[in-house]
Amino acid sequence: MRADAARNLNAVLHAGARLLAKDPGTSMAAIAAAAGVDRTTVHRRFANREALLSAVFQAKLDSAERVLDEARLTEAPVPVALHRYLEGIIPVSRVWPVDTRRMMRKDPEANARRTEQSSRLDAFVQRAIDEGYLRVDVGAAWARAVLDEMVDTAAHRFPELEPPQAADLVARTFLEGVGAA
Repeated sequence: MRADAARNLNAVLHAGARLLAKDPGTSMAAIAAAAGVDRTTVHRRFANREALLSAVFQAKLDSAERVLDEARLTEAPVPVALHRYLEGIIPVSRVWPVDTRRMMRKDPEANARRTEQSSRLDAFVQRAIDEGYLRVDVGAAWARAVLDEMVDTAAHRFPELEPPQAADLVARTFLEGVGAA
């Protein structure tokens, strides 16, 4: 792919993610305008809004998968892995603000990828409980829900926080709020 074509595709995907997160009915023309390309550029690559949305979801899943891999959730000490995960996933949530649960009803492959990623994070939370970093009485499902909500809050309600600062705040709140202290 030529460099300018790759830039255009990247711009369309990011504009699509941003606009479709706010309004799932956003027109392809509006996405093209926000991306700084003409409508034919968007339509040449994506047959319709659903095809574009599917590509956005795939890009978000790709990014989340890289974060999970780089966090080393099974090998690194729990606090280190948690911080790595947070420092990576908060920017991913900001860049790709679309909710992947919306796509799961329509795309079995995306659903399988999201389920696998979610399982990895569930196993990490259970590991944190097993190793004494989180309280046993809180339960893994509750701890995971709290973690997800804090990531969402840091990413979208506090965009001024730089990822390392946001990761520090969320990790500290998570480990002290549901921690075994």
